[in-house]
Amino acid sequence: MAEEQKDAQKDAKKDLGKTSTGMDANVAALLSYVLGFITGLIFYLIEKDNKFVRFHAMQSMIVFGSLLVIGIILPLFPVIGWILSPILWIGNVVLWILLMIKAFQGEYFKLPIAGDIAEKNS
Repeated sequence: MAEEQKDAQKDAKKDLGKTSTGMDANVAALLSYVLGFITGLIFYLIEKDNKFVRFHAMQSMIVFGSLLVIGIILPLFPVIGWILSPILWIGNVVLWILLMIKAFQGEYFKLPIAGDIAEKNS
């Protein structure tokens, strides 16, 4: 049973297709998240062929770009902003790790709203 799961995982990674960067699609998708929206933008611009990589790059730009803006604005609100800013930061780190893991595993892990937008534009 475990062998069948490993074979299925390998097949799923093979089905991700070729990339115009020459690297494995799951690695390129993971790298789209490494520096947040910056690497998302880079991979979105350089990857022309692979929908999987483009999806994760677009999702990275939307999610981490939005979180950056919220993270800048939130501390401007006294007390509530100061309380919520550390919570946002922790959530940001957890989400960042989760998205990198899912991309490396070859999953189209769609977040609400951002994933829908990314799917339409990838």
